[in-house]
Amino acid sequence: MEKAGNEIYADIIVNIVHEALDKTFQYRVPQHLRENAAVGDYVKIPFGRGNRLIEGYIISLGNTPLIEPERIKDIDSVIKDSSLVEGKLIKLAAWMRKRYGSTMIQALKTVLPIKKETGVKEEKTVILLLSPDEAKETLAEFVRKHQTARERLLRALIENGEIDQKLITGKLNVSTATIKALCEKNIIEVRTDRLYRNVKPHQSEKKNIELNEDQKKTVSAILSDMKTGKNNSFLIHGITGSGKTEVYMEIIEKVIREDKQVIMLIPEIALTFQTLMRFYNRFGDRVSTLHSKLSKGERYDQFERAKKGEISVMIGPRSALFTPFSRLGLIVIDEEHEPSYKSDSMPKYSAREVAFELARLHGAFVVMGSATPSVDSYYLAKNNKSRLLKLNRRAVENASLAEVSVVDLREELKAGNRSVFSRELKEGIEDRLNRNEQVMLFLNRRGFAGFISCRSCGHVIKCPHCDVALTLHSDNRLTCHYCGYEQDNVKKCPECSSELIGGMKAGTERIEAMVKKAYPYATVLRMDADTTKNKDDYDRILSSFANREADILIGTQMIVKGHDFPFVTLVGVLAADMSLFANDYRASERTFDLLTQAAGRAGRADRRGKVVIQTYNPDHYSIINSAAQDYEAFYEQEIAYRGFMDYPPVKHMLAIVTESEDEKLCDSRIDDLAAHIKDAIISRGSEKNVRLIGPVDCNIKKIKDIYRKVLYLKSADENTLTELKDDAWEYMDTEHKKGIRLSFDLDPIHGY
Repeated sequence: MEKAGNEIYADIIVNIVHEALDKTFQYRVPQHLRENAAVGDYVKIPFGRGNRLIEGYIISLGNTPLIEPERIKDIDSVIKDSSLVEGKLIKLAAWMRKRYGSTMIQALKTVLPIKKETGVKEEKTVILLLSPDEAKETLAEFVRKHQTARERLLRALIENGEIDQKLITGKLNVSTATIKALCEKNIIEVRTDRLYRNVKPHQSEKKNIELNEDQKKTVSAILSDMKTGKNNSFLIHGITGSGKTEVYMEIIEKVIREDKQVIMLIPEIALTFQTLMRFYNRFGDRVSTLHSKLSKGERYDQFERAKKGEISVMIGPRSALFTPFSRLGLIVIDEEHEPSYKSDSMPKYSAREVAFELARLHGAFVVMGSATPSVDSYYLAKNNKSRLLKLNRRAVENASLAEVSVVDLREELKAGNRSVFSRELKEGIEDRLNRNEQVMLFLNRRGFAGFISCRSCGHVIKCPHCDVALTLHSDNRLTCHYCGYEQDNVKKCPECSSELIGGMKAGTERIEAMVKKAYPYATVLRMDADTTKNKDDYDRILSSFANREADILIGTQMIVKGHDFPFVTLVGVLAADMSLFANDYRASERTFDLLTQAAGRAGRADRRGKVVIQTYNPDHYSIINSAAQDYEAFYEQEIAYRGFMDYPPVKHMLAIVTESEDEKLCDSRIDDLAAHIKDAIISRGSEKNVRLIGPVDCNIKKIKDIYRKVLYLKSADENTLTELKDDAWEYMDTEHKKGIRLSFDLDPIHGY
């Protein structure tokens, strides 16, 4: 259908449920409404043959009619109602579609995740409507007519006034037909109350915690800026154990008192066990939670409660951002450095960036916090985009940071120790067990697959062009997934000629077996993806360890973040190098984060803690600075590296991925796309401002028989990358889309 003059057409959805999102209706925007109509607006439209007026939301505007223009009806009116939360969420979806690249339907299904009612629970109560005298007369009539069921029901209601309908149909053996008959005679009525599925754990007694001076200053600074509007976002850099959660709660309480609502993001539900208890104990039933372990019915109920204003604080991972609050005043992002805040499906959004946009739409504020802030957030704070605040001492009086010991595994090997445990860690475990204290053993598995390193000297085989580890493929070739550089696998270390070179392999099950063999008298718990498959597994394992039902807890990164165990005085980090040389430009940052968080688990109360970090690369700046708990020193070295290599946040990077069941088609289409983008860059005169890298095979070339290829664009100008993304989408959509799935990732946090 060709464009029809200067007309403007709106695509409108009339029902906000998932099943309805794919079905839109097109209407003309009449001349007198053009200045008022915008994406997300609530409108009245004539619908059906009778042209009855119904409501809907504008999800897109354009100049192209989808049917004959003369058949398209006009929008009746635009309703400007700022309290309609769906309108704001639709505006947010439009922003996400533009920034991250996706269809509007994909964006809408992200921001409107649960809208379909699933198994609503109700409580029905039968209430007597008659006066005492009327009830006695009616009862006598039932007795006279031998209407025994009606008699039983009325006698019970005369005595109790109102009764749960379940008791009536069960214990009194009265049918629903009898109840309905008495309703029709206005003798009784049935009141229906909505029951919400309870996702709240048992509350304990509320504890009043007195903030220390550092915490008070931080709270005061944030509240003052919020009152004056001086800053709308804040980054709290607080060392592990500095009491960031208490700061959040103090600010949240002030926001709630002003009748505003709060979203608090947490990285994953494993981090929320102790945090949730603090919030429930302080704020009671005004708090709810969302997470992936909830049933559809439970999730639906929490959204309904939020929409009705029955809760004030929603806690959850990134999907909690889309809670339908109409009076949103604050978004808190705890552990803001966590990679799980980035979506891995279209649109591949950053929860931090979406939080800023959502806050802007509501006139709300954003507070972020971390012991190891993301380099991106710290860079923004250093450039005055957020206000930086610091908590430099632990909240518990006399609590100090743990002593950190870095063990060089190369020296252990020279001394004849080929065990996973260094001599110092073994001695530490025995000592803690003898003192009835607890131990955590952290297996740093993140990014462990694929890279090749030498156990004798610690050398890692890297790309000469991108300074990331090469990845070993099944064809025994080493490949860089940023530029496509390849070489044969090595049998000897090019630095020391040792044959002890290869991939590192270790698993939590293997570590558990070794620990049980070495310390048969110790009680051991393991926490990883295999042991936390069920809904309550996180809480069960953490509760057991917190209650000192186990001596040693073994696990992956989920055990080292956000938990507070007073009797843990030793943390062992096994194979710190596993994340250090992943095929990812953020590998050093990930390693620093994990090791610093791990160090923060030891000595959380008045007991001095110790951390043993085992590594083949003790001189790497991420390990040196994490051992010293020196974030500033790490940041200065890391940001210099990012700047030198043109990586985010100094410059922006866009990953464009093609996927297809046909390998040749996948290759040819991305080659065509790369050529088209090169021409687009030249036509814009952006050759000096934009770098195109690739295309190359993805890290995992084929998944479930789908072939994958990626190319990268780097530029300091974010708008240029957005325009090139839109150009690529239009090019593929019109000429080359058949048989291909195209996706975009702005500033990716994982290597492809």
